[in-house]
Amino acid sequence: MRRRLKTGDMVLIAALLLPLVVALPRLGGPGGPPEMWLTWVGKVSGILGLAMMLLAGAVSCRVPGFDRPFGGLARLWHLHHWLGFAAFILVMLHALALGLAAVPASLDAAVATLFPPLSHGALWLGWLAWAAMVVFLAPTFDFFGKPHYQRWKRLHLVSAAALLLGLGHALLLAGEAWPWWLLGIAGLGAIAWRKGVAPSRRHPYRVEEVVPLARGVVELVLRPEGSGIRHEAGQFVYLSPLDERLAAGRGEEHPYTIASSPADARLRIGIKDLGDASHALQTVTPETRVLVEGPYGEFFGRRFPERDMLWLGGGIGITPFVGGARDLASGAAPEGRVQLIYLAQDDARAYYRQELEEIAGRVEGFTFTQHFSREQGRMTEAFLREHCPDFTEREIYLCGPPAMNAHLQRLLAGQGVPALRIHSEVFDFL
Repeated sequence: MRRRLKTGDMVLIAALLLPLVVALPRLGGPGGPPEMWLTWVGKVSGILGLAMMLLAGAVSCRVPGFDRPFGGLARLWHLHHWLGFAAFILVMLHALALGLAAVPASLDAAVATLFPPLSHGALWLGWLAWAAMVVFLAPTFDFFGKPHYQRWKRLHLVSAAALLLGLGHALLLAGEAWPWWLLGIAGLGAIAWRKGVAPSRRHPYRVEEVVPLARGVVELVLRPEGSGIRHEAGQFVYLSPLDERLAAGRGEEHPYTIASSPADARLRIGIKDLGDASHALQTVTPETRVLVEGPYGEFFGRRFPERDMLWLGGGIGITPFVGGARDLASGAAPEGRVQLIYLAQDDARAYYRQELEEIAGRVEGFTFTQHFSREQGRMTEAFLREHCPDFTEREIYLCGPPAMNAHLQRLLAGQGVPALRIHSEVFDFL
């Protein structure tokens, strides 16, 4: 995730600080004896923790276009993840600090502060919110192993309960309630949109053709039933197949990069057999329906127009570059020169090679180079300098397996390429 603040980041920071700024006159300062200081820390951490919980919900709305001020949906989900994690830590600090603040009076007073009689409903709403957070977040901790994708998504309903209970806790205790109403509407409204409204707004398509590209790799050609979506090169969609004969993944949504030109009336999506759902899609029945949601991302939107571009694609990560190349072939005016280097194991795994060679042969300013790891080993500085001597001066785009991306990031950074000119997206838990 890039360190440069985006417009969306500024809005999040302002929203996060709003309830704290409103509450500060009532909280006073952190001075005085230790118990007063701990009380102040407990209240501030509680305010920030709940605000982060509600904002984590707000950024999960996944409305097409909403992700762009944040640098794309992948980056927005990283923000969502860290807001949720930081909220959990701050809520724990909130309870610990308030309990410790009562210890100088007596141990019984500390216990009563944290666990009062049941008639103190506001405090017990806070504990219930914490319990719901534990249920929701526990599967994401590494010692449980990688969580099941669809099961983890269904657990988001538990996160809605955590937000609702936490909001009730704050509204009963806050002096000024309006900041919490604003954040509550944003957080709970986003979840209501995501779970209730958004599924009904997906675009219906038909599987017109299933084109084999290699063993375990196909390209789906989708025909819109209505107007379809409008997209840019490098964007991705969520695809939900409805073929009743699928062995897995029916009705499930998974992200896939668009490989078609924005000028193409059909939506083309390259899919590699990487799991149960993508395996089943290798033999999806033609003319069955799929639902498409999106588009998302701004892969090629993050650049300086005055620079030439270097595209480095590997495996099924070649698909955004195929979409970009097809866009150039359809007549889109290139902004400077474009060099595409296709990193594949061998010729049999270079899925779109012939088409990309043909596009390079007729589109001025677009160059295509292949790199086969079985013959040439890992990508090196020498290979880059031979085939793209000015690569350190270009905008560079990466998409491929995580190990490839990590190797290229290290290689480029070692050659002095600034991080702001290296662009990549990872779809983990999108």
